[in-house]
Amino acid sequence: MSILDQFRGLFSSDMAIDLGTANTLVYVKGKGIVLSEPSVVAYHVKDGVKKVLAVGEDAKLMLGRTPGSIEAIRPMREGVIADFDTAEEMIKHFIRKVHKRSTFSKPKIIVCVPHGATPVEKRAIRQSVLSAGARRAGLIAEPIAAAIGAGMPITDPTGNMVVDIGGGTTEVAVLSLGDIVYARSVRVGGDRMDEGIISYLRRQQNLLIGETTAERVKTSIGTARMPDDGRGTSMQIRGRDLLNGVPKEIEVTQAQIAEALAEPVQQICEAVMTALETTPPDLAADIVDRGVMLTGGGALLGDLDLALREQTGLAISVADEPLNCVALGTGKALEYEKQLRHAIDYDS
Repeated sequence: MSILDQFRGLFSSDMAIDLGTANTLVYVKGKGIVLSEPSVVAYHVKDGVKKVLAVGEDAKLMLGRTPGSIEAIRPMREGVIADFDTAEEMIKHFIRKVHKRSTFSKPKIIVCVPHGATPVEKRAIRQSVLSAGARRAGLIAEPIAAAIGAGMPITDPTGNMVVDIGGGTTEVAVLSLGDIVYARSVRVGGDRMDEGIISYLRRQQNLLIGETTAERVKTSIGTARMPDDGRGTSMQIRGRDLLNGVPKEIEVTQAQIAEALAEPVQQICEAVMTALETTPPDLAADIVDRGVMLTGGGALLGDLDLALREQTGLAISVADEPLNCVALGTGKALEYEKQLRHAIDYDS
């Protein structure tokens, strides 16, 4: 690190970034979470040259509604970078938005990565953050960050189980003494649930809907188990009729959505069961005692905790702010860096 970099470091506040598939959150040391925006970038393509039009909230409104010259893409897929240049632009934009005076600032940044990320994927995230203007880039495993953010006592010698359901991946981990005993990352999350709703309506109702509509259905009436009356609440949705090609509006019920989401929910349950099977017996005993903590946006799906409880027989609780858990945990790792030094990886 050069003297200039150290000098610049004095002017900048360090940050923690939760680079999610669906949303990116930025935590600034001493201030808390200052930014939470969708991970979407919109481009204008002219003569093969890309020019960034909008990032975050504005770009999300363009998803699925762009003319030929504009592309709206999500640079993160399944928790890792799918489009390198775009991801870099997005990180740059968010850092600039948080740091008003940008000439001097060279912040230290900690980013969380899915536990299942390969070394290549980790390096891609690190490179993007460094070229976006960070002085140092540290990586922390997502399950550890989620558990810290949910307020679990992970440094104690007891077993803690956390299930972090994000947009692209679900991380199931058993933690003890501040590190991971067992972790498994399955590529099922909010996106897979949206896809499930789209394909269900296409098959059963001959209606084609976009991702934005599917997400709205999921957040409004999505549920992980059949409603007791076999129907539940309903809502009106609009899409394109596949039989005669005209737009139309239909009513969908909670029971239909529960059926559409059955597969992703089952995959999440299976991941939890596998984790429990491979946990050492003493830690498993602690988990029976303490239960399982659900974090991430997917934890907001209706009755998901009940569906998991039926399958596992364990006490399942949802974190207070499931959407912010990972960002809060990554931020805490930044604040208490000395105690959590072993969990943050600065060089690879």
